[in-house]
Amino acid sequence: VQLVESGGGLVQTGGSLRLSCTASGIIEDEYAIGWFRQAPGKEREGVACWSTRAGAYNYPDSAKGRLTVTGDRSKVTATLQMYDLEAKDTAVYYCGALDEWGFSCRPIKDVEYDDWGQGIQVTVSA
Repeated sequence: VQLVESGGGLVQTGGSLRLSCTASGIIEDEYAIGWFRQAPGKEREGVACWSTRAGAYNYPDSAKGRLTVTGDRSKVTATLQMYDLEAKDTAVYYCGALDEWGFSCRPIKDVEYDDWGQGIQVTVSA
């Protein structure tokens, strides 16, 4: 499975940004795409997830009220829309794919995902 993230970049505090992740090579009819991020000096943390089984899921405490995750099953794409960005949102954002029948998103660790994109930088400036 290959995943490609797009849409990152530099944005000012309070701005918005949309990240997309497109997967290829997923075999199962049901799958999930998770979004994680890793800030400098910190561990990678879960942000949100979208599954074909149950739709959108936001990890607890992840930018509450400031992000929306959506998916397009036909395009095998998950999109992370972030609003009112803050400096603490600065990180490399990764998407991961979990190719498993019946899986619904829940706050699992990154190691449980099967495949990863290369990551994309998001920088929020004052």
